[in-house]
Amino acid sequence: MKKKRHAGLGEIAFSAGNYLLMLVFTLLCIFPFYYLFINTISDNTLVSKGLITFFPKGIHFANYKKIFEIRGLVNSLMISVARTVLGTFLTLFGTTFLGYAFSRKELWHRTWCYRFVIVTMYFNAGIIPWYINMKNLGLTNNFLAYIIPGIVSPFSLVLFKTYVESIPPSLEESAQLDGAGYMKRYFHLIIPLCKPIIATLAVFSAVGQWNSFTDTLFLMTDTKLYSLQYTLSQYLNESNALAESLRQAASDGMQVNLSAVLTPTSVKMTVSMVAVIPILLVYPFFQRYFVNGIMIGAVKG
Repeated sequence: MKKKRHAGLGEIAFSAGNYLLMLVFTLLCIFPFYYLFINTISDNTLVSKGLITFFPKGIHFANYKKIFEIRGLVNSLMISVARTVLGTFLTLFGTTFLGYAFSRKELWHRTWCYRFVIVTMYFNAGIIPWYINMKNLGLTNNFLAYIIPGIVSPFSLVLFKTYVESIPPSLEESAQLDGAGYMKRYFHLIIPLCKPIIATLAVFSAVGQWNSFTDTLFLMTDTKLYSLQYTLSQYLNESNALAESLRQAASDGMQVNLSAVLTPTSVKMTVSMVAVIPILLVYPFFQRYFVNGIMIGAVKG
């Protein structure tokens, strides 16, 4: 029977040091979100004085209730959810379909077309030509302005194409011999085999869509089409006036609870938390695919 291998003192110390380092690094990553959250549910007077550090004090959830009473916030939330869901789906379809096409050697002028797409990662015309182009296409004050420009992502296309090329060609050849055409092979073979990279690209696209606000800034004047990030950025810049208006609305004809009265600091922190919570909730479901999708698509054997 083989003898069990006992770890030496140096190996144990090395492992302990690694675990300790990773623990410290994890806490450093988590603490900003924790700090932000405890300040949104603590006594607003203590928060404005900077007295909340590690533990919440005077816990209440009135800040979130009052923030969602902001005019237009719910509509902006729906716009952001719609653009994130629809934009991510269409980006995945457009990117994966084109990436699969570029992985086929029989595609006419494949190399030239691929380089034409990739060059857009490094060069662009600038904001003014981009705006003129979007205006000429009728995409100002148009919800499609959030969707159409991002249907094909060159960076995601490179990742997906590389991943597809790492799949053994014999699998697709077998399907082809069985009579499967390009579309059938794409939907029934390539997509199921590429779930890790597709989940990774979904995270990239969803985070980008959710956090984007510059397209709203340049293209939208209709408040009904404002995204959540743009609306929140406006209120962050006007936190003093917003806090005063919400305090006034809360105190009219009512006895005021001073611990729950909004301050500029509590407004900023609550608005920031509202913006980051959805991504924090979604990311864990895709995280297990993330590293696998990036590494397999990046390493060529």
